Amino acid sequence: MYNGLLHAHSGLRWIALALIVWAIIKAVSGWTGKKEYQKGDRIAALLALIFTHIQLMIGLGLYFTSPKVSFESGVMESQILRFFTVEHSLMMLIAIALITFGFSTAKRMEDSIAKHKRVAITYGIGLLIMIASIPWPFRGLGSGWF
Repeated sequence: MYNGLLHAHSGLRWIALALIVWAIIKAVSGWTGKKEYQKGDRIAALLALIFTHIQLMIGLGLYFTSPKVSFESGVMESQILRFFTVEHSLMMLIAIALITFGFSTAKRMEDSIAKHKRVAITYGIGLLIMIASIPWPFRGLGSGWF
């Protein structure tokens, strides 16, 4: 079960990242071009939101089954255990909360430009946090590209 969750989480990250980038591009284009917030803009933001939440659910499953997560004393002394137990988990929660906040508040706004701006900023900051907290292979945390 652990390996299946790990492969799903690692592979689906690319879809989630691509959808977030797509939503940001649409939002920035709408914001700077002063365009109406249309159904396509909402769908892009919604799909990015859905996939980040799917990643969250899979990540929670991994959090409680992974050998890289530990609640024993000394966890902060191990770079790998600290990263997966604290850093990755906390930063991803913050990023997903920002994306969720951005979508839900933009949905209730009346002004199209304000909607685009809200999505662009919150999804953009969320994306930066995600990129900083992904266990990329070059970080030496025992993870691969997929």
